[in-house]
Parts: sequence; structure tokens; C-alpha cells
Amino acid sequence: MSGKIPREFIDELLMRVDIVDLIDSHVPLKKTGANYVARCPFHAEKTPSFSVSQPKQFFHCFGCGISGNAISFLMNFSHLDFVEAVEDLAGFAGIEIPRESIQYQPKQKKEDLNNLYALMEQVAAFYMQRLRSTDEGKKAVEYLKTRGISGDVARAFMLGYAPNQWKGLIDKFGRELLMAGGLLGANENGEVYGRFRGRIMFPIRDKRARIIGFGGRALDNSLPKYLNSPETSLFHKGKEVYGLHELLQKNSKPQRILIVEGYMDVIALAQFGIHYAVATLGTATSQAHLDLLFRFSSELVFCFDGDRAGREAAWRAIASVFPSLKGGRQIRIMLLPQNHDPDSLVRDEGLDKFIERVETAQVLSDYFFEHFSKDLKLSEMESRSSLKDDAESYLKQLPIGAFREMMFAKLSDLAKQYILDNEAMLAYKKQQKNHRLNSGRLSLPSFVISLLLQNPKFIEIVGQKEIDWNQLEFDGIEKFKAILQIVADKKPANYGVLLEIFRNHPDETIVKKLAAFESLIPEDGIETEFCDALNGLLKQGREAGLARLWAKAQGEGLNVQEQETLIKMLANK
Repeated sequence: MSGKIPREFIDELLMRVDIVDLIDSHVPLKKTGANYVARCPFHAEKTPSFSVSQPKQFFHCFGCGISGNAISFLMNFSHLDFVEAVEDLAGFAGIEIPRESIQYQPKQKKEDLNNLYALMEQVAAFYMQRLRSTDEGKKAVEYLKTRGISGDVARAFMLGYAPNQWKGLIDKFGRELLMAGGLLGANENGEVYGRFRGRIMFPIRDKRARIIGFGGRALDNSLPKYLNSPETSLFHKGKEVYGLHELLQKNSKPQRILIVEGYMDVIALAQFGIHYAVATLGTATSQAHLDLLFRFSSELVFCFDGDRAGREAAWRAIASVFPSLKGGRQIRIMLLPQNHDPDSLVRDEGLDKFIERVETAQVLSDYFFEHFSKDLKLSEMESRSSLKDDAESYLKQLPIGAFREMMFAKLSDLAKQYILDNEAMLAYKKQQKNHRLNSGRLSLPSFVISLLLQNPKFIEIVGQKEIDWNQLEFDGIEKFKAILQIVADKKPANYGVLLEIFRNHPDETIVKKLAAFESLIPEDGIETEFCDALNGLLKQGREAGLARLWAKAQGEGLNVQEQETLIKMLANK
């Protein structure tokens, strides 16, 4: 990638593409009233609850709650990251993507990356040929047979062999590209060496089937036993998992994904018909791993050895998951019996018993509280305090929603006390109030913001009011002002563009919910309704503001600014 995609281009792209045309090319839409509807492509349903608004350039499913603009649709439907979705949308519109140059980072031409991808494919084919047609390779084949790996599975995962004599790679492919692809290394003296020698090779493919790196397993006692490609322009092990492409080839929307520790675990399980396992690449599970996998399934099952090292690895993985646990996502923990890995266990117990273990693995909430409370005597105040201090820091990372509320309630129940002090509890309740909408009804401030988000041009009406915010008082006023300011500054052409402005913003969730609210107001009456609601809010806000200032004047007294505001309000009353 040669640079960032300019924000102006993204806004223009969203204005050029009609979201109805885009979604209809993937999911047939039917016109119903002012909107278009279909069965939701993101969850199973019998009657359509997936709605697309052409005026708003916005989709929303009333069944599963997913919503967004054209970019969001491609990210969810095609399992793409943001940049990939913008690229696909630009391709749909038939326009080139400009790039902002990044001064501090060398530019890498698209042709260079394409050459690297081509190299990795060719090297993988080279390794596969060496596995099947050399004496060295036959030893690797014998090892795979002892592990019960069939030829079909070996071919599906493109297994190969890197010979001890590695210089043939340079003769065949050239030193420069091999260095860029991480297949050659250099020591302190600048001497070049083959990174993979005498190893079974596991090509690592991304979700688009491109080979981005390799893993290699030694056949002798060489250390390390497993070796991964280094970080390159193609390969970032903290963001990729092994086996994802192969999984998606079997099922693009698996019910669950099993996360195991190694390449051979993934391959051995595939040999037994379990095609929904992936492995992290020698690193702890990161939030990037989780966000990637949650694109394809709402349930992840972590599988670890049952020994002390496995339990510690499980907890390290769990400690990273909380920021990713949005609504509808589930984590389970599966600890294996002592002296077993997934390969040995499925052979020992059989497929049905192994699958039963996966399906009945412990849910995150039970595992989490069991981890903290197993060595505590909760009848003692000190133990309850320890539980509070240890657990609370994790729970605060959870996104706002029902799961977070239930986890805090469980913690409170376990500790048999108020877990948060009064000030923190008030702050938490206020946070809940700002993020949760009452079913079917909105407060007046939320209703005004909802209509504004759906019709960003109404910001001109707000600007004409010359609002003195010092005179107003209502719940959520700071959030109200912040959203107004963003709309006023950016002046988005429609809601689809506005939503892009709020992508990854702290208020993205509340903006989506408010924009999805169905007011059932006729199109020709929306502006009048907005003006009436805004005037009503300003009137109520001034009355509450006046009452607050008057009460403060009778008590602790007002500062100079507050005195001036009160005098002005009384004069205009």
C-alpha cells in the first residue's frame, strides 16, 4: 500500500455509489414502501427484516441489529477489512483510488507486492515438489504418515519440504525477492543463509488464498522445532492465523471456530473432518486475531493443554478478549486432559467425543469467575475486596451492553457487596443511559439527534437558532453538543457519509442506533417535526437551566458568568 486513502475520496465514493444498487448485486432487494427489504444475509430468518434506505444510504436489520453504510456492508458480507472494502467499493464504482503519500514510510509499489505474492506461490510449489520427488522429502512424507496425514489433506494444505541445500532457491528465484519474502536471512557479518532448511513446510495463506508466509517443522532435534517467517510487507503474525483460508473453503460461515496451538493440530483435526480449526502463529492471541475471526463466526472456542503451561496460556488469551466482546459474540474455553493435544485426543477418544467436548466447552463468564474465586474465601471481606480489585479491571474493558451488565451483576453477587463506590456507580449508570435506548421510544434529545442524523441537512436549521448552551440543561447535553458539532463541521451529504465519519468513534454505536430509529413520519412532514422537536427541546432546556441557576443562586451562589446568564434569561422570560 503506497499511502492512506484520502477521507475526501471515501466521502465522494459513498456519494457516488447507491447502496441499493450495491446490496441488490449481492442480495436481491424488494421495494416495500419507502425502503427496500430482503432476508438478512447475516443471520437465518424466514421473513425479511433487513431494510435498506435509499435516502439515508443506510442498511439495518431489525432481527440481528447489524447496520451501516455501503462500506460496512462489504466488510460484513465479504469478510473484508476497511481498506479492502473501500477497494472493492471503488471497483464496483469503476474509479481509481488516490493515495496520500506517507513521508516517513518508504513507498512500496503494487507491482512489488504482486511480485512477492507470485514468489511465495512459486516457492510453495518448489517445496511441494521437493516433498514428493526427493529422498530427503520422502523422510518427511514418512513422518506425515506416522502422524496419520493423508495425501489429500497434505495437498489441501500445500505441505512441502525445504531441503538442507537451500542455495537452489537463489538460483531459481533471485536473492532480492527471497530476502523481501523472509525466505533468506543474513547474519551479523552480512552472510546470507536459507531460513528454512530440512523442515516440513506449511504455507500460511490469508483469507484471499494468497501465501503470505511459511511455517517450518524440523525433522531432527534442531531448535526451534517450529519456525515462522519473519515480519515482512506480506506477513504480520500478530494479525494472521493458520488455516483460515482452508476453513473458509469448507464453510464461509462456520457455526464456531476452534483456536488451537499449532499447525499439526489444525491439519490433524482436518484429517478427522473437523474443518473449523485455526492456529495462532507462535504468538499470544491478540485483539486483531479476535476481530478477524469474529468476522466469520460469532463463537470462538479456545483449546489449550490442561497442564499448568496450558492454563497460563489460556488465561493470557482470555485477558485479551474483553474489548472484542460486542453483542452476540461468545467465547468458550476447552482445556484438554493431561498429556493430550488435539491430535492425540481425537484419536484416543474418537470424533464424536471430541466434538462433544468442543460443543460443551466452558463459557467465558464461568471460566472468568472460577479463575478469580477458586482460591478465595468469599465469606471474608478481604477476599471479596480482592475479587473486586482483580476482576473489575477486566470487566471495564467490555463494550457497553447486556453482557457487560450481567458480568457486573455476577461480580456484585459473588462479592456480596456494592462493587463500585457511589461515584463510580453513578458514572456507570449515566454511561448506560447514554448508550441504551428505550425500546420503541426516545427521549426528546435523542429524537432530535435521530432526525438530524437521518437528515444531516437539518444542521442548517440548528445553526439558525443561535443557541446559548449556557442557558440549557437536559440529560446528555454534552453528547448532544458533540454530535451536533461533528455534523456542523463535516457537513455530510447523507447518512451513509456521516456514518463513515463516526467509524471507530466512541459514539459510533449510539449514532447507529439513533439513525436506525423508525419515526414513521411521512417524508413531507419530517422537517416540520424536526423543527417542532428542536423548539420543544430548547424550551424545556431553558426552563430546566433557569431552575438550576435559580436554585444555585439561593444556595451556594453563582459565579460571574452564571450571574450574567441568569440575568439574561430572566430578561427574556
